[in-house]
Parts: sequence; structure tokens; C-alpha cells
Amino acid sequence: MYTFGWCSGIQDAEKLEKLGFDFIECALASMSLENEVEFTSKLPLYMNSPLPVKVFSIFFPGNLKVIGPEADEERIRRYVHKAANTMHRIGAITAVLGSGRSRHIPEGWGLQRAEEQLLQLLSLIGEEFQGTGLTLAIEPLNSKESNIVNTVSDAVRYAKLVNHPSIRVLADFYHMDEEQDSLETLVENSTWLQHIHIADTGRLSPGTGHYPYDAFTAALKAANYQGTISAECTVHDQETEYAASLAYMRRKFI
Repeated sequence: MYTFGWCSGIQDAEKLEKLGFDFIECALASMSLENEVEFTSKLPLYMNSPLPVKVFSIFFPGNLKVIGPEADEERIRRYVHKAANTMHRIGAITAVLGSGRSRHIPEGWGLQRAEEQLLQLLSLIGEEFQGTGLTLAIEPLNSKESNIVNTVSDAVRYAKLVNHPSIRVLADFYHMDEEQDSLETLVENSTWLQHIHIADTGRLSPGTGHYPYDAFTAALKAANYQGTISAECTVHDQETEYAASLAYMRRKFI
């Protein structure tokens, strides 16, 4: 059974709840985990949300580098520990590791060193998530947004190397389309799928463009995927697009 959410700010939770969404997906970075005053003021909004915050994306703020010479291991460790505790308190089940700016490999920093840092980070997150009910979904980003982990199979390779039950993979329809990542990869890597992001042509709301949704949903069904699906896209008119896209998602996926 699929459950449907939307990537948005916590201020939209009530509106999305009234429209019939199952959950909201918010940016973890927006919670200001490293600023105790701001964090304390924001936390109640998520704890008391009228719609469950089941998924968090944008794991790291852009100024917290996790790859390259600027990666501060102690700062990363503190951040991940607080992130795990916070998301657990809120009741989330999935955290998405996209964070293209944070994981960007700087010029002159070799791929081998970058991969070692990424694997160390994934191991740390796996350890912190243990016993919380949280799972990390590694998000492949298209090559314009990230120079590491660009396809679903890339993400699965890192998840396999870490080999931790709390580390899985996300498939994003937009990034897959940008990278021409075959839909067959969803079936080939079915046991690793934790979460799905969708959009439509131009990275706009589902149902407004020409993405091959019939083929995409068929691949997910062939993969026996049963889980969370969030729309992550640009919205021009909330009043019409939220409701229309939810109706479209239900028609296509159920």
C-alpha cells in the first residue's frame, strides 16, 4: 500500500492534511539543529504537526561539508546524533540524504578519498539510527547537482558496502529522467528501495507534464514496492496543484 506526501515547509501541514495527504516531508536543515535557540522555537511545530512528518529531506545544511578537506568529523558527529534524536522524537521513519552541496567532491579531492568519507558518514548514520525506527535513504542526484551518487545503482552500491539495515536507497523520478536512468533499475534493486520522489516535466507538479508515469508505476509494481511516495517539485498554485496532483497520484499508483 502506498502512502502519499508532499515536500514542503511545516507551515503547509494543515492544508495538506485537509486535502487528504498521508504525511508531509520537511527539510531537516530548516530545523536549525546547530542553533539551540532557533531549534527550540521550531521543534514544537513539528512535534504538534496536524499531519505526520514521516520523512525528512535536505539532511545537511549547505555549509556543513561531509566530503573534502573542510569536512569536520566532530561537527558531523554532533549533527548526526542530534538529527537522529530529533527525528525519532518527531516520529519520522525516513531521512533522505541528498544534500548535493554538502557531499560535493571539491576539485583536487580524489574519488577514493571522497568515497571513504561517504562510507564513513553512512556508517555513522547507521549507528545513530539503530534502535530509533529510522532508515536513511541515499538519494541519487543528477550530475548537474552532484558529482557523486548519480543513479539508483550508484546508491545501492554504497548501501551494500556499508551493509547496515538502516541504510537504504531513494529513487527520484526527476533525477532518473535527467540521468536517463532506466526504470528497470527499480526492479533490479527492489529490495533496497526505501522511499520515492516524484515530479513531472520541468520538475513541476505530478500530472502537469509528460513523464512516463504508466511505465514508472508499472516498474514499482514489478518491484513490489509498497511504501512512501512524496512529490518534490516547484508549485505555482498551491490551491489547485496540491489537490489535482494528489488525485493524479492516487489514479496512477493505486
